[in-house]
Amino acid sequence: MRKRSSAPKAAPSHGGDGQLRIIGGQWRSRQFGFPMAHGLRPTPNRVRETLFNWLAPHVEGAKVLDLFAGSGALFLEALSRGAGSALALDLNPQAIASLRGHLQTLRCENGQLLQADALAYLGNPTATPFDLVFLDPPFSQDLLLPACKLLENHGWLSAHAWIYTESENSPSSLGLPGNWRLHREQKAGQVYYALWQRTPANN
Repeated sequence: MRKRSSAPKAAPSHGGDGQLRIIGGQWRSRQFGFPMAHGLRPTPNRVRETLFNWLAPHVEGAKVLDLFAGSGALFLEALSRGAGSALALDLNPQAIASLRGHLQTLRCENGQLLQADALAYLGNPTATPFDLVFLDPPFSQDLLLPACKLLENHGWLSAHAWIYTESENSPSSLGLPGNWRLHREQKAGQVYYALWQRTPANN
């Protein structure tokens, strides 16, 4: 569901708008359109429902970061389920504009949007770490591991943060930070979905 560049790869064969449905929370069953683009991989409803079942005790009040927002399905789902605040990034101006319209429609004031390159954004340390991070970047662009290292090394994660990843390869082969524990995983088609929990690096 993420777009970082316009380089052709596994992409829909049509243009126009896609559709997403919020599964749970205060906006349950609300439907929104989003602009289709090369590299966009909306997380399937079944996978999204499974993910938020895994995360059920941890979303309410959480500070959420969605680094490759795309359709915004995970970003909106987290806000619907009671996230304290959420920040979504994407390089595609149409994606950001679409999400801004959705937030206005929902009268949501605790969601923030930024048109930005995720790796460049993570290159600066932060003083306000996040509790929950969504990472499903475009495939074949070597974005996942650098993003994970920047999150860990630049203070973007709270002590016991949860991190969700989508990848082409099995979670055990990704080489993610050693203090991230694989909590759950699932495979749908050719995509691996995984949820990790961070432990403080000095433990």
